[in-house]
Amino acid sequence: MPNRGDFVTRNIGEDPFIMVRDDKGRIQVLLNACRHRGAQVCRVQAGNSKAFVCPFHGWSYRNSGDLLGVPVRTQGYAALDFKEWGLFSAPHVESYMGLVFANLDPDAVSFEAYMGDYKWYFDIQFALSEGGMEVLGEPHRWIVDANWKQGAENFCGDSSHTQMTHKSVLETGIIDPVSAGAPKEGTGLHIHDCSGHAISIRQLPGEAPFISYPPEVTQHFKPGRLNQDQFDLAERSLLQNGTLFPNFSFLHIGLSDSPQKPHAGFLTLRVWQPKGPNQMEIWNWILAPVEASPEYKRRAYQVGMSSFSPSGSFEQDDVAVWPSVARTAATIFAEINNMRFNYQMGLGDMSSSEPIRDWVGPGVANSTNAGEGGLRTFHHTWYERMTNSKLELDHHDH
Repeated sequence: MPNRGDFVTRNIGEDPFIMVRDDKGRIQVLLNACRHRGAQVCRVQAGNSKAFVCPFHGWSYRNSGDLLGVPVRTQGYAALDFKEWGLFSAPHVESYMGLVFANLDPDAVSFEAYMGDYKWYFDIQFALSEGGMEVLGEPHRWIVDANWKQGAENFCGDSSHTQMTHKSVLETGIIDPVSAGAPKEGTGLHIHDCSGHAISIRQLPGEAPFISYPPEVTQHFKPGRLNQDQFDLAERSLLQNGTLFPNFSFLHIGLSDSPQKPHAGFLTLRVWQPKGPNQMEIWNWILAPVEASPEYKRRAYQVGMSSFSPSGSFEQDDVAVWPSVARTAATIFAEINNMRFNYQMGLGDMSSSEPIRDWVGPGVANSTNAGEGGLRTFHHTWYERMTNSKLELDHHDH
C-alpha cells in the first residue's frame, strides 16, 4: 500500500478489518464495523479512499478511523462527541520485513519479542538480498472443509506425508525425489521448540542448491542483514518451510511445472484463516527476490501457481486428505472410543536420533526429518495459549 488512502480488507481470526494507509502515512488496522449499528463500512477487497461511509445510515469515517460525519447531526446528534465514536483500531500494529502484523491484545509484547528466537529463521526468508522479497500479483484465496490447524501443523514439518499424499506429483517428475523423498538421516533438519514455533529444512549433503534459485538470482544474495551462519544455512538448503504460531506459514522452495523445464525458486506465504471448526479460508501469496528479472518473476509465479495455489498440483493432493481428518474428529464413535491421534514419530525411545549439540541456530535441531517435533511444538503452544499454563517438558518429550 504505497499511497495514502490505499487499503485492503483482511480478517484477524474471524473478525473483519480494514488495513489502510491514512492521510498522514500511518498504517491503520480498523475494525470494519460502524459504531452506530455495526454494519460493515467497507465492502470491497482493496482500493483507495479518504473515507469510509456506512451503507446503513450514512455514518462516515476518515481513513484514520476518526468519525467524520453523521446524518442530521444538528437535529439528532447535537451533543455527540466525535472523538469517542471513531472506528475501533488494533492496539498493536507493526511492519516487519514489509509485512504488517496486528495484535488485538493491549498488553501484548512487541512482534519481535513474540517471534523470539524464531526471528533467526524468519529473517532468512526475506533478507537474502538487499532489496528483500516482492509480492507477485494478488493473493489467492480458497475455502477448504478442514480445520485451520491442519495446514498450520503441516507446515511445521510433516515430512512423512509427502511421498504418500503427493505420490502422483512425484511420479510426474516435476519435482526431484530428493526434495520430497522419504525422511531419513542427513537430508532433513527439523528444528522445533523455538519460542513456540518450528521449521523444517531439506538439504542435499555436500551441495549448495540455494533453494533452487538460478545464478542470475543468487548473484544478488549477500549476508547483508543476515549473519554468516544464517546465510550459509540458506545456501545449503533445498527448501525451508515453517509456521509462525498460530496461523502464518511459509514455504521457500524450488519446483517446476514441467519435467523439461528447470526448477525455479520462490517463496509462498500462507495465512490459515479459521471459519469455524470445520472450515478455513487459505490466503496465499507468491514472492520472488526484488532484484530478479521480470522474466524470472513471471516464471516463479507460474511455477508457484502450478504447485501451491488453488490450481496447484500439491494443493489438490493436500485438500483431498485434510477434510477427512476434521470429519473423523467430529464422529460420535471416535468420541466413544476416546480416539487419540498419534504424534509419537521420533519421540523419545521411538528414535535413536539425538538433537544436534553444536547446532548454529536457536531451537532444538534434529538431523533427521523422520520425526514430528515441529507438530508437537505447534500443539504444545496451542495448549499453553488456551490454558494459560506452561508445559514442563524434558528432552524425551520433544
